[in-house]
Amino acid sequence: MKKINLTILLFAVLTLFMVSCGDGEKKPEANETQTEVAPLEQQGQASVIDTVSAANALQVAKSLDDFKTLVAAIEAAGVEDAVVNAGPLTIFAPVNAAFDKLPAGTLDDLLKPENKSKLAFILKNHVAPANYPEKQLKKEAEKGRDLYMASGKYLTVEVKDDGIYVGGTKILKTVQVSNGWIHVIDNVLVPAE
Repeated sequence: MKKINLTILLFAVLTLFMVSCGDGEKKPEANETQTEVAPLEQQGQASVIDTVSAANALQVAKSLDDFKTLVAAIEAAGVEDAVVNAGPLTIFAPVNAAFDKLPAGTLDDLLKPENKSKLAFILKNHVAPANYPEKQLKKEAEKGRDLYMASGKYLTVEVKDDGIYVGGTKILKTVQVSNGWIHVIDNVLVPAE
């Protein structure tokens, strides 16, 4: 009798062990999230799908209709990874209407594959590789400092009666994102080459 009970107990423990191990594949629980990665040809920080962390600059831009042209330009220039990096970054983001102010045909020309590097240069002129919330922009203006941009160029920041201006254009709105700041502007900051 003791031998049968011991055999049943051993069998029960083995069964429990095998069931608990399953097939070795862990299934996510309800509160866990998965991170998806794009196919190899699309690898880079911008290809990571993260639904848990606070939105980065590119995710915010993609979520707003006012930035459809900017997002299309970022993708055409292939600078998505630069806009989603950990930062801090300060992005002076032109709204769709800003691109409409460019001379006729300019945007269509810039979006052509053969002009990818020129478009990337212009877009990098909208990104400061630093943390510039409005308060810091005002300090930079008071000190007479220009902002260094990822293009290698500098933009002047000024405080006027009606707001903060960078590169001669007024900041309309400011949004904090996970990797820095987006300052909304209504002109494209085309650098002198």
